[in-house]
Amino acid sequence: MAEAETVATALQTVAESTERLLRTVAELDPARVDEPSALPDWSRGHVLAHLARNADSLVNLLEGARTGRDIPQYASETAREEGIRTGAPRPLAEQLADLRASGERFTAAAARMSEADWSAPVRHRSGAVFPARQLLAKRRQEVEYHHVDLAAGYTPEHWPEDFAVAELLRLAGQFGVESVPAVLLVAEDSGTRAQLGPVGAAAGLTIEGPVRRITAWVSGRSAGDDLRVHRGGQPVPGAARALPELPPLG
Repeated sequence: MAEAETVATALQTVAESTERLLRTVAELDPARVDEPSALPDWSRGHVLAHLARNADSLVNLLEGARTGRDIPQYASETAREEGIRTGAPRPLAEQLADLRASGERFTAAAARMSEADWSAPVRHRSGAVFPARQLLAKRRQEVEYHHVDLAAGYTPEHWPEDFAVAELLRLAGQFGVESVPAVLLVAEDSGTRAQLGPVGAAAGLTIEGPVRRITAWVSGRSAGDDLRVHRGGQPVPGAARALPELPPLG
């Protein structure tokens, strides 16, 4: 029962994130869909096409988990890229309809899953294998991050706090590697603390600020110039210049 409740909660957060995205897209000036997004070389149309095709790709993984068949997330990397490229120049009304329909297909596929199905392993396009229930968090990540990437008025300040906290902890784990300097992250509003860099290493810098702003920097959605940086207990002026450069997210 506890796991079923967790799945239901995760599905609700995906639905809420998707509804916020749909409202933003519905209010977008149709003439602006071809304008640049916050992602290099991608228009807003590229972001919208990617979000729709991502939903369908996760439907593939859900179906594989439910049926026991090996269904790849995408037919191929070429097919993935082609879906984004050909979908990008469509009119806004078509983009919105596709985004809504693909989200409904994802919801319907999730509704067909049994409690046991959510524990079935799925293989992400990155090669990572994990239980199907993690697809719910991954879809929420796609929607929340790329909603910001649309550069259409939705910013990290709009992220739900639980999303920002969960992502800060997840990304800190991803950056817990030797190639990243040891940095302590302190979110003063949520009370969240996390560390980048090698586990157990003494942090050379402490970065403080609201959890949404720290997560925005760690996720590459902010330069971090609105954060406070301390070294040895002393404030470091010019926070953005003092912050370490993080490797790109996979």
